[in-house]
Amino acid sequence: MSSWGDRLNRLTGRTRFVVCRLFMHLAGQEVAPLLGILNRAGREAIEADGDINILGEGLVEICQNLLQNDTYWQSAANEGDVFWSEGEAGDFVNELFTDSASRYLSEPDFSQPNTGRDEPLTLPVTRNLVVMITIAYEGEAPELEGDLAELSALKAGLKAIINLHYQERLRAIQVHFSPARLGDELTSDQLLLNFPELIPL
Repeated sequence: MSSWGDRLNRLTGRTRFVVCRLFMHLAGQEVAPLLGILNRAGREAIEADGDINILGEGLVEICQNLLQNDTYWQSAANEGDVFWSEGEAGDFVNELFTDSASRYLSEPDFSQPNTGRDEPLTLPVTRNLVVMITIAYEGEAPELEGDLAELSALKAGLKAIINLHYQERLRAIQVHFSPARLGDELTSDQLLLNFPELIPL
């Protein structure tokens, strides 16, 4: 399926970079605990100050938890592109970062404590959670380079992301999620409005 240009670039020894973004929608009252895992990974990512190994460990934990909660998967989507220039790949990563961060309630504020004195003791529990994973990697990962809006393909894609970390092929990692913190809610209408690309599994 590779194009003539891809084959030529391989022959000249150029490095192949893939940038891809995966959307996953989970639904049910049991998805709320995943917010804790996502927020903890987010805080660790900030403290890691860009250390790809620490970011990768957090990503592995997220992917493993998503795989364990497959009964709550509702819909998914993915997109990506192949680059032969690290700079162009980096530009696309930044573009996807900006888009993911602009989605409804997907930018947590880790500078604030989780609970404040004036907050109620009981918080509304969201029934919808969308996780957006953006990665850049070197080489090929066929499991991530096709349509992942199908149950077995999505499972294979998450396992491939885990393997890319252990193979030390990840070059960029970003995770956004909506809603961004416990107590915020993502309604069905907001889901349709802000994540129109999602395809039912």
